[in-house]
Parts: sequence; C-alpha cells; structure tokens
Amino acid sequence: MPDRFQVTKADEDTVLDYQQDESASGKLLGDIHDETLDSGDIHRAEENQKSNIDPNLYLYDDDLATRPHISTFISSIANYENTIPAATDPDAKPAAPSARMGTLIGVFLPCIQNIFGVILFIRLTWVVGTAGAVCGFLIVLTCCCVTMLTAISMSAIATNGVVPAGGSYFMISRSLGPEFGGAVGMLFYTGTTLAAAMYIVGAVEIVLTYMAPWASIFGDFTKDADAMYNNFRVYGTLLLIFMGLIVFVGVKFVNKFATVALACVILSIIAVYVGIFDNIHGNEKLYMCVLGKRLLKDIPIENCTKEDSFLRDIYCPEGRCEEYYLANNVTKVKGIKGLASGVFYDNIFPSFLEKGQFISYGKNAIDIENTNDQSYNQIMADITTSFTLLIGIFFPSVTGIMAGSNRSGDLADAQKSIPIGTICAILTTSTVYLSSVMFFAGTVDNLLLRDKFGQSIGGKLVVANIAWPNQWVILIGSFLSTLGAGLQSLTGAPRLLQAIARDEIIPFLAPFAKSSSRGEPTRALLLTICICQCGILLGNVDLLAPLLSMFFLMCYGFVNLACAVQTLLRTPNWRPRFKFYHWSLSLIGLTLCISVMIMTSWYFALIAMGMAIIIYKYIEYRGAEKEWGDGIRGMALTAARYSLLRLEEGPPHTKNWRPQILVLSKLNDNLLPKYRKIFSFATQLKAGKGLTICVSVIKGDHTKISNKAVDAKSTLRKYMTDEKVKGFCDVLVAQQIGEGLSSVIQTIGLGGMKPNTVIIGWPYSWRQEGRNSWKTFIQTVRTVAACHMALMVPKGINFYPESNHKIGGNIDIWWIVHDGGLLMLLPFLLKQHRTWRNCKLRIFTVAQIEDNSIQMKKDLKTFLYHLRIEADVEVVEMNNSDISAYTYERTLMMEQRNQMLRALGLNKKENSKVVQTIMDFKETPSDNKMSLVQTIVDHHYDATKTASKVRFADPTIEEIQHHDSQNDEKRNSIDLDGPENGDAPETTSNKDESTEKSDGGDFKSSVKPDEFNVRRMHTAIKLNEVIVEKSQDAQLVIMNLPGPPREVRAERESNYMEFLEVLTEGLEKVLMVRGGGREVITIYS
Repeated sequence: MPDRFQVTKADEDTVLDYQQDESASGKLLGDIHDETLDSGDIHRAEENQKSNIDPNLYLYDDDLATRPHISTFISSIANYENTIPAATDPDAKPAAPSARMGTLIGVFLPCIQNIFGVILFIRLTWVVGTAGAVCGFLIVLTCCCVTMLTAISMSAIATNGVVPAGGSYFMISRSLGPEFGGAVGMLFYTGTTLAAAMYIVGAVEIVLTYMAPWASIFGDFTKDADAMYNNFRVYGTLLLIFMGLIVFVGVKFVNKFATVALACVILSIIAVYVGIFDNIHGNEKLYMCVLGKRLLKDIPIENCTKEDSFLRDIYCPEGRCEEYYLANNVTKVKGIKGLASGVFYDNIFPSFLEKGQFISYGKNAIDIENTNDQSYNQIMADITTSFTLLIGIFFPSVTGIMAGSNRSGDLADAQKSIPIGTICAILTTSTVYLSSVMFFAGTVDNLLLRDKFGQSIGGKLVVANIAWPNQWVILIGSFLSTLGAGLQSLTGAPRLLQAIARDEIIPFLAPFAKSSSRGEPTRALLLTICICQCGILLGNVDLLAPLLSMFFLMCYGFVNLACAVQTLLRTPNWRPRFKFYHWSLSLIGLTLCISVMIMTSWYFALIAMGMAIIIYKYIEYRGAEKEWGDGIRGMALTAARYSLLRLEEGPPHTKNWRPQILVLSKLNDNLLPKYRKIFSFATQLKAGKGLTICVSVIKGDHTKISNKAVDAKSTLRKYMTDEKVKGFCDVLVAQQIGEGLSSVIQTIGLGGMKPNTVIIGWPYSWRQEGRNSWKTFIQTVRTVAACHMALMVPKGINFYPESNHKIGGNIDIWWIVHDGGLLMLLPFLLKQHRTWRNCKLRIFTVAQIEDNSIQMKKDLKTFLYHLRIEADVEVVEMNNSDISAYTYERTLMMEQRNQMLRALGLNKKENSKVVQTIMDFKETPSDNKMSLVQTIVDHHYDATKTASKVRFADPTIEEIQHHDSQNDEKRNSIDLDGPENGDAPETTSNKDESTEKSDGGDFKSSVKPDEFNVRRMHTAIKLNEVIVEKSQDAQLVIMNLPGPPREVRAERESNYMEFLEVLTEGLEKVLMVRGGGREVITIYS
C-alpha cells in the first residue's frame, strides 16, 4: 500500500536560523577594533560591551563573533520546523498554528488506512483457497515479518534525531548516502505510482465484476478474460483522468476524503468479522453447481441437475455428450458452510494449479486436466499459481508502514509516536490478516474460495456475502477505500518526486522541482499520471501486485540495510531513542526482502535491481555531490582502516607492484599549476590503476597564507577533475620549497598505501633562475632516491598528447642500464590507455665493442617474450672512439660559464639578465614559422651529418679550427633550451670562444678542461647523436635518468643539469626514468 507523503524541508530553516543567530552574536562586540579610538571612546565602548555580554562570558568575548551563545543556539534548535511551508496568499490572514497530533491520530490510524486495501477484499479468499490454510498462514506471516522487521529498523532510524518528512527516501538517503537514497527514492516513487494503478484497476474490478457487470463495453467478460481486462483498461483510464483532476484541483478534498476512506475500511472489516460469527452454521444464500468434482459457472441453481435440459444442451451438443459429463453426477454445494461445519480440514492443504487446469476437489489428473478443446462452463485457472507467486500478489496488502514517519512534522513527539504507532498498526493489521486466513478457511467451501471472480455464484464477491448485514456494505466500503488509497498515492507520489528533485541529486529531474503558483507539484503530477497509465494498461491486478511488490521490497530492504550499517559501524551520531533493535534483526529483514523478491518473480526482481543500479551509477557520475554524513562513507572509512591495517608496510611483491604516483605540481604566481599536461600524463599512466596523489608546495608562512593554500588546493582539485585524475590532492606551505618537497616525499601516504613513484616536471628555466632552481630539482631527485622510490621526469610536457586524443607511431625505450624493469613496465601501462594504444614499442639497447650484438638481441627478445610484452628490438653498437673536439668545446663552454658567474658573484636577478643577453644574441629569427623544437631537431640532424666524422676522429688543432669556422651557427642552434619555455641557450657565443682560443694560441695547451666533465659530456653527446638518429620521429622517448652527483657542489650540480640538456637535445618528448632500486616486473606468473 502506498505511504502518504508530506513535503517537508530538510535542513534549510535550521541553517538560516543558525546563520542569523551567528551574525547577531557577531555584532555584540561591535567594530571597536576596526577603528582608531581615543581612550575615552575605548572606555565607553567597553562599558557598552559590558551591557551586551554576560559578566561570566568575558573570557569568551572574542569567540562570540563566530560562535553563538548557548542560549541562542538552543533556541534555534528548539524552534526548528521540519516541514516546508506551503504557498501563502499575501492577502490572506495569518493561519493559526497547526495542532500537534498524537500517536493514535498521527501514526496509528494513517498506517491502518494505508495497510488495509483492495487485496484484502478481492484476493485474500482466493489466496487462502489456493494456498490452503497452512501455506496461506505462512504467506501472510512472511509478509508481516518483513514489515515488522522493517518497522523496527525504521523506528531506530526515525528516532535517531529529528526526521523531516519524506519517508523512506529521507531516511535512506541520509543514512546510506545520496546514491542509495536517490535510487531507493525513485524505486519508492515508482512503487507508489504503480500502487495507484493497482487501486484504480481494483476499484474498476469491484464495480464491473460485482456491482455493475452490465456496464461492460466488450461483451460478456465472464466468457472471455481478454474482454474483462480491456474493460479494466478503458474504465481505468477514465477513472485515472477523473482522479488526476481531483488531485490537481483540490488537494484539500483528498485529505478530507481520507477520513471517509478510513471509516469505510474499519466498518467493512468489522462487518466481515460479525458476518463470520453470524454465519457460524453457514447460510442458504449461496449454492454452487458441481459436476463430479469440477466447479461450474453461469449455471442457475435451479437448473443444476442432469435431468434439466440446460446442462444437457451445454454438454451434449448435436447429440454427443462430453465424457466427463456422462461419467459424473451434478450436485449442489453450499458455498458458506460456517465455522461449525468442519470445512477447515478441507482447506488445510494447498491446491496450486497451472494455467488452463480446472478448479476441482483434490488433485486427480482426471478432474483437473482439460482433455478437450472446449471448457464448456467449467471454471479454469487463469494463471499458474505457486507459493512464491501468491506472496508477491499478497505483499502489497502489508505495505504502507511509512505513513507515520511521513507525518513526523505534524507529530507532538515524533520520536515516541512513530515506533509505537507503526508497530501497533502492524500488529493490528497482522492479527486481522492472520485471523482472516483461519476464518475464511473455516467458513467457506474450498471451491468457492478458489473462484477468483465469483463466477460460480453469479459474479458475487465472496467476502461481501460473508459480511453482515448485507453485501453492499463491503462493496461500497471496499470501493470507497480503494478509491481513497488511489487518491493518496496520486497525491503523495508527485510530492516525493519533487522532494527528490529539490535535493538536486538527479540532474534530469530538475524540471520537476518547480511548483505551480498554488504550491502544487503540477509537473510531477503529470509524470505520475503517465507512469500510472502504463500500469493501468497491464489491466490485471495479478500482474501489477508482484511488480510493485518488487519496488517496496527493495525500499524496505534498504531501510534494514541502513539500520544494520549504522549499528555495526557504531558511529558517534547513532543514538536512537528506540532501543528495541539489533543489527541481526535488520540483516534478517534484508535477507527476507531479497529472498521474497527472487522467489516471487526473478525477472521483476531483476527489473527493480537494474533500475536501482542504473540510477545509482547515474547519481555517482553525474549527480551533485552531497555530504550528508551517511553510513556508506562511514563504512568506506571502516573498510579502508581495516584494509590499511592488514596491508603490510613493506614493499609489495613484484607481481603486485604498480606505480602509486605522487605528482609534484609547480604553481605559478597565480597559484595555478604550471604544466596542465602533467595531470594528463598521470591519467594515461594510471590506466594500470593504483593510487595518485597530487601535491604542490607554496613558499611562505602557513599562518598568514592559509587562505591561499585552500584556494590552490581547490584549483588543483579542479585540474585533476578536468583531466580525470582519480586520486587526492593537497597543498603544503613551507618556508623553503625544497624542504617542503622533501617533507612531502618522506611523509605522504598512510601505512602500506604510500606512493612509490614520483613525477616531477623538468626545470626549463634553470639557467635563468640560477642555482636555486636546479638545487631544488636535484635535491628532490636525491630525496626520491633516498626513499627508494621511482622517479619520472617528463621533458617537453607541453607536447605530450591530450587524454582524449589518439596517436600512432612508436614509443622508443632506450634501455641503457637496468633499474628494476621500470622502463619495460611504463610503456606497457601507457598502452593500456586509449591515447597510446595504437603505438608500437621499440626497445633499443647499447652494445659495447666487446659485446656480442647478435646474442644480445636474441637474449633480449627471449626476455620480452617471457615478460609477455610485444616490442621490436634493436641493439645499437657504439665504438670506443676518441673524444671529439666538439666534446672538449662543450665542456669548456660549460666550465667557463660556471667560472664567469661565480667570479661575478651575480645574484639570481643579475644571472637572469646575463643569460637573457646571451639568449638575445642567439635568438631564432621571428619570421621562422616552424616550431622551435623542429628547428632544433633539423639543425641537430644536419650537424650530425656534416660533423660526425670530425667529432669521432682524433682531434687536432687544425680540425678544431676548421670545424668551428664551418659549423658555428649549427652549434649555436643546438645550444638552445627546450621548446616549452623558449629559454636562453646554454652557453655564450662559440665565435667569441673561438676568438679567445685563437688569440691564446694552442687549444690544448692553453685550456685544460676537467677530465671528469669531459668523459660525461662525451657520453651525453654520443648517446644523444644515436638517439636522435634512431628516435627523432618517435612519439615518446623513454630513457634512463642518470644519477645526480654525489658531491653537493654548485659546479657539479650545474654540470649535471647541462649533461641532461645535452643528452635530450633535439628530442621533442622525452621521459627520463630512474628506478627505485627494486624489481618491478617479473617473468613468473
């Protein structure tokens, strides 16, 4: 049965009152501290202050600006109103305060009205006759147990604080979160709407079948079931339109009619009980005609004999009689035998039938099976019956237990009235249902109980003929009560839909949140009527009842789940006044709900569950985020705590290793991430799942710039959301950026869930910013290594692809040294993402002169085969050539730059000016339309072709001078910085350097570069030439990141940065990787 809804306001009034009181409290101190006052003014201000502040609260006078007085706070809570005020007329007189209702009027009677309904009058006798007294009793008991256990859970939730109206939707959404709340709210709305359709079809059935069969517009429906259901559809549609107009025009009439409907229900039930005892010895009103053991229909009782030609004409057409007619006699059987007759023993056992079988005594196949094409006038089963199906048909009779909680805003003491009134109503209705099963089984003949539409007694309602004093008491009473229940459903369902829409958790319901000028949910009413019409088109109560049972069972199951979750989590806010509950009872109730759903109709259950899942996922991905302090988040916290405690703090097994990424994002002056695509790269890499944490560090004092940190975190979160990075973000304020980054790397994470991989951007402006820039970068690299974490440094990040793009080409891995297999794993993870999926892997490794290149390539292919990684393999041979003149020159330029800056003692600003001057001297022409990176690559490629023989030959003074004079401009182009920032070139003019060398005489004798630096520069140049030659067109080049210098000296650190620049010259997109010192990939399963 449906619940009656009253639209209420959840939290807004309390929040507004609190804010008003807060602002009022904040004005108590005035604005004394904001103005410059003399001593007299200060004294007078203090006197005024004393008059406003209680002497006992002087200690807390500074807190009153943000924290209200206890008296003010309690007053706002005490005056809390949890119902949404109705639309008011500005010219109308102020309404008198509404009377607060008690348990009887506010909870008990509304629940009684909503629980009792159409199934009691038109289907309960058929359920008892079909299932028998024992199974019928179990069916009713099962349904009543479901509602009783649900009522216990609901009472606990309803008494855990102030519950605004909204029934199960509000309780579940605030207990289990907006996703579950929205899904169950929509299920409850759908169930309530279909309940209205069932009541309308039931009301039409009462009128057409038992009151006015002559009104059929599709012929004699007793002979054709389709004609009967078509009548139900047509008249049901007309009745729906009429009831919809009533709800639209006059809601007050609906509320007043509820009292009439309640009176009809109570009087009808009393009339049935009186009639049962009045007919204790039976009555002579109803007789049935039985052929053998089969029940006949449409046979006048006076013609119920074989001697009469009426039966002979039916069973003996054209002179040939039906075999069963010839073999059996015709008898008259009293329909209502009374409690004293002992008919109860004939109704103990079930009589389930399949569709098309005859209704008869016993289970003999000769009596129940139809062997002929014609049924004659024998009554047949219109549906296949079973124990579980009857549960689904009867269950709507026990729904409606939420009516009391929906009226919480009108109750004098809701936390006392809701549990008592609801449980007493369930006990009362359960007693009526269970006793009715026994009384019907002990009063009515088995065949008449199984005659669903009373066709054997002339189309009369069985319950109506039991009642005292007349059948019209039941017919009129059941019709009016059913009509009232339908009106209540059509009134409550739109308001529930409007309440869900106003919570803004389901975006597509936003249009239904609006009300008409009279405050009525007109749009929601129109949608409700449309859905209700779909239910009416089914045209059969026996189809509608199991369907809407699924929605109510889902709703009740989630109420039990909410109570069980809150109880098991033991959240501090879980303090219900109702103490007679236990988590085990809630779990039993949940199990019963699921079991009844599956037993009743597994396909209807799948429809309801599928609808709930779809709505849940829709709210999860598209709905507005709501923080209601729900139990699911508490359960997630508990589960996370449990998992973290079980997760070992040590490193995971190699099979389980995956990059848990820490992204260190640099912010610009506007507190915006400097490189947005670093988040895209993290997303593409996280196709392999795992943990992602994005952190930024701001320089300053946290006590002074905490607001900036909050704003920066919000911006960081927005960037992560835009780039679809699943993870967490934070902002740290530190006195020094380097120290802050070190603290983050060391302390980030919790227990075993700590990042194992760090992504940090390349400092493109390290030459302009001087030592502070590269010092922070190198210090971070050292900290990551000390923490045994992997490191990734993307260079050319602005040229990396977007996450929504697809690219093709090659991903080249230059495997120089083995650092745990991270270079093999990263491209595999990247290829899991749609952006890199079409790329091919190429693995290059470097062979020395003493290595066997053929065997090396074969071994590498075998290794990749065992790793289950598909890639092309190439072994690059690098001869031990002598150090070229170009290497000496680059090394000298690097060292002289360091010496010059150190000698000048320039600060950061002056350093930047010097480098800018150098950059201006070598700036690329403005009319060059090609990208800077392409220019670099082209120049480097040309330089390689023309100068390779010189670079790898034995250097002489003449060759050096000749090389300098011909390739001066090409080297200048090579020395430019990366493409992302357009930074200054590395060194001063080669022409100037050459002039200095020529003036000084012999090159080798005048300047002796450091041998350590020469060797490293030689390696960087040779590797760069080979990499550019092989991977110039690759979409991404992944290579090993050389380790930082062990000595903490400015020259060593600056040289290290220069080596990395030389190593990556001419490459557009480079990912430098350094392992954490452990294996991350294995060939074993």
